[in-house]
Amino acid sequence: MGQLFFDESVILLDLAADSKEEVLNKMGSNLVDLDLVKESFIPAIIQREAEFATGLPTAGVSVAIPHTDVEHVINKTISVAILKKPVDFVIMGDDIETTPVQLVFMLAMDEAHSQLSLLQKLMAMFQNEDLLKRLVSLADKTEIKNVLEENLGFLAFEGGER
Repeated sequence: MGQLFFDESVILLDLAADSKEEVLNKMGSNLVDLDLVKESFIPAIIQREAEFATGLPTAGVSVAIPHTDVEHVINKTISVAILKKPVDFVIMGDDIETTPVQLVFMLAMDEAHSQLSLLQKLMAMFQNEDLLKRLVSLADKTEIKNVLEENLGFLAFEGGER
């Protein structure tokens, strides 16, 4: 199992997009450019989001946690985007209803069990309305990185950077 790559380069601030597909494309393209995922990651994550929605109408700020299969990942990472304006994502477990997402956590995991562990930590974090509001209000990537490392316990992922 490789180390989780997480630094300012995978944090996107004020991401402008008009659709969830555009959000996923921009975030995925950034990961491809950083050589963290394969080209196949982008269509795979868009397809998976269409089949298994990941929007969560959490208190204060709606979030989405798009992810796809491990074979599209080169080096595991989590990319975070704070959207300039909310974009509708279909709610997890629903086929139609949407929620206006402003905070996206794109997971690129190289092993299924590490994805499950991270999802559990994210779900715990999503229950903290003040923390979510604080994250979307931050304008400094280093501060966002530090807040997330502290709240997600990235030290448990072998140091957090490659």
